[in-house]
Amino acid sequence: MTTHALAAPRIRGYQDLLWTAVTERDEHAAAEVAFSALDDGIDAESVLLDVIAPVQARVGTEWAANRLSVAQEHAASAIAERIIAALAHHPSLRTTPHLGRVTVACVDQEWHVLPARLLAEVLTLRGWQVDFLGAQVPTPHLIGHLHSHGADVVALSSSIPTRLPSAHAAITACQAVGVPVLVGGAAFGPDGRYARLLGADAWEPDARGAARRIADGFPVPYLAGARQQIDDLPHLGDQEYTLVARSRPQLVRAVLAQLESRFPAAAHYTDQQREHTAQDIAHIVDYLGVALYVDDDDLFTGFLAWTAGILDARGVPAGSLRPVLDVLGAELKDFPRSIRLLDQARTVLDVRTAAGHNPGASDDRPALSALHPDH
Repeated sequence: MTTHALAAPRIRGYQDLLWTAVTERDEHAAAEVAFSALDDGIDAESVLLDVIAPVQARVGTEWAANRLSVAQEHAASAIAERIIAALAHHPSLRTTPHLGRVTVACVDQEWHVLPARLLAEVLTLRGWQVDFLGAQVPTPHLIGHLHSHGADVVALSSSIPTRLPSAHAAITACQAVGVPVLVGGAAFGPDGRYARLLGADAWEPDARGAARRIADGFPVPYLAGARQQIDDLPHLGDQEYTLVARSRPQLVRAVLAQLESRFPAAAHYTDQQREHTAQDIAHIVDYLGVALYVDDDDLFTGFLAWTAGILDARGVPAGSLRPVLDVLGAELKDFPRSIRLLDQARTVLDVRTAAGHNPGASDDRPALSALHPDH
């Protein structure tokens, strides 16, 4: 039996203690849990990846199921970040870098920083010199950092698929200056399919795998000049992604203008609900756009299924999604790939309705405005 297996019952106990602390918004108790785990002989990497990370994943799951509010989710995340910082400065965990240099950053517009922070701490513990640049790093700033300080590899993190075009730009820019790129995070798909599609040098599903892959080393990228998006994604030649992305404001306005006639409950929305609804329609358009970008129907239909589940958990009518898709279909009638995606999304909603999920056919409660995909 491995050492990790022997420690598993203790680790589960610390997970439970940490869960109680973060859901009660007790930062001091949470810190005590982390330090007690260290004192109990659990190594720092395991505290980070087997205690803190699973608890944070549970926070997201509980928010999706409407058992935690957005405020509770944010508070728990803030506590997790502060505990990680406290561990990083613990006297017993100080290390002297003796390996190479790694730059760790979130792609532009990506605010979910915890996965990148966990990787940065794991690499530091293993002896790497880590430049952790934090959340939403614009690509020009990332390249400026590489010019100034260099790196053996860049590790890019992204959790939200709508950031994939930004990730693609960052990958190609880093490689163009001779630095290989490892990527990770939920945005790249559970099997890393989008990492391969966008030309990343490597993808790993978790921090331990990423640390091992970085230790294996990378060949220096072949410098053949800057690669263009269409070199990796020839389907972009049909211009659908570009046109949908550029017309995002007009598409959102078109849906809002027609929503009341297609979904009467929308006529009773408050100003705040209308504002949230506009944001949520924009999210749907964004996911349609990124599905066009990577040419993957499952990305869009998976998002719609997730969205319907979020609405169901909040007791609001997932049926309000159908008129949004219908209006988008009318607006994009000359875009064959978009029409295909919208048709498949309707099928997903129809299957859910047939299976007995909340269709919202006669529900007059606010819909859509409960949806906030970035949480």
